[in-house]
Amino acid sequence: MHEEEFQTGKIYCANCFHCKLLPGIESDVLRIRCTAGKWKKRLGQEKVYKFCTITRRFSDGCEDYEDMGESTEFIRELRKSINEDTSHTPS
Repeated sequence: MHEEEFQTGKIYCANCFHCKLLPGIESDVLRIRCTAGKWKKRLGQEKVYKFCTITRRFSDGCEDYEDMGESTEFIRELRKSINEDTSHTPS
């Protein structure tokens, strides 16, 4: 995702205190969940996202949102670290 695609005025889930890495998954793909329980499937089950897609997930508002810092900088650094991690992973 390019820098100009950052949506100002939006709440990025990756920048929230409740956005956590899901432990214990036996996979090469890291998964993220919302510990506040805000991500649900249609039938009410918890939804999880891939680590690489969480930087694009945003909302107009969330009553449980607790930011981890300035969103633009946080998301920029997270994207950079994801790109570095994927470039070192053997295909």
